[in-house]
Amino acid sequence: MGFLWIYLVLINIVGLILMGADKRKARSKAWRIPEKRLFLVAVAGGAAGVWIGMRTWRHKTKHSSFTIGIPAIFVVQLLIALAVWGDRLPR
Repeated sequence: MGFLWIYLVLINIVGLILMGADKRKARSKAWRIPEKRLFLVAVAGGAAGVWIGMRTWRHKTKHSSFTIGIPAIFVVQLLIALAVWGDRLPR
């Protein structure tokens, strides 16, 4: 169980960093991080990090695939987490 928490923290940090790096690259007209990679990180458990990165750097906020897709992935991940660990939550 500890490995999973470490993984989730790290993948969300990666998502946050990737969004910041892509925003920086967009401003300087440099080579960009492919959107598929950003979505892959989100689906791999980093949706919260990508979403926080979107809000922090106001990046990809005009793309409906991101403004709808990333929060949707995050909600699905939360529902899965509740289904798996819901009976272990304190009452």
